Amino acid sequence: MIPIEIPPNTVMLKGIGYDSNIYLFRDRREGLIVDTGTGVYWHRYFEVFDREGYLEGLEKVTILNTHEHFDHIGGNRKFKEFLEERDIEVFFAAHTLTAEALEKGNDYVILSYAYGRRFMPHNVDIRLDDGSVLKVGSKELKVIYTPGHTAGSLCLYEPEEKVLFTGDTVFKGTVGRTDLPTGSFEELVRSLKKLEALDVYIALPGHGKPITNWEENFELIKKVLGVFE
Repeated sequence: MIPIEIPPNTVMLKGIGYDSNIYLFRDRREGLIVDTGTGVYWHRYFEVFDREGYLEGLEKVTILNTHEHFDHIGGNRKFKEFLEERDIEVFFAAHTLTAEALEKGNDYVILSYAYGRRFMPHNVDIRLDDGSVLKVGSKELKVIYTPGHTAGSLCLYEPEEKVLFTGDTVFKGTVGRTDLPTGSFEELVRSLKKLEALDVYIALPGHGKPITNWEENFELIKKVLGVFE
């Protein structure tokens, strides 16, 4: 696996199989991991982290789940165990509604059964809502609540470098599906209108390639959806 480095703070690991993409954002001695895949290939990602030295010097890592689907959260426990074995303090963060699903182990909402697995519940340390700020070292990332794909979906925006982690809300040329439990097309459209106004240099989605042409990508999405009048 070849990591994609997005200077100055971010590394992208492309998801294997059904896994979401996995991102490491770090500043000083603190890190942020965005999503953890299904957990099937967790060791492959950490082989890269170790080989490239991406975790060196880290003392604290927050694992953020962009929403409550299994392909984004299934690796949570393995990631935590791996990091704690390296004496790195680990915290879980998610939107309040995603946190509730993770703590209850709601397999219907999480969709773990679709992968032939069960999700083992765990506590979420940091509950986020629209406008919350997640600090990583000296950086402050803003939480943008973007329901639609799921009720607990969020995006995370770093304003200095204009980096946006979009989860499954926005992809290159399309958007997340809304026909799964807690999904809503109407809410997704409202969320997209919030995101359209952002000044984005690069958007990092839950699946697929980075989006480097935010405005053009949005124009394409608007044509596809036909509801932005």
